[in-house]
Amino acid sequence: MRYKVHRFPLKMTKDEKRLEEFLNNLRGEVISITPNVAPVLFSLHAHVDFLLIVEKIA
Repeated sequence: MRYKVHRFPLKMTKDEKRLEEFLNNLRGEVISITPNVAPVLFSLHAHVDFLLIVEKIA
């Protein structure tokens, strides 16, 4: 089996439609979606910089 890892930069409040289109255009099976959660300095908040999407290619 072969796998491909995609790095998908996003802003959680704006890119819902773009992410949906990206996922629907993949040819293989999506194995996992892993968010990169980065803390915001001097705050108790965090935000997602990008997603790593693992696709299984036939």
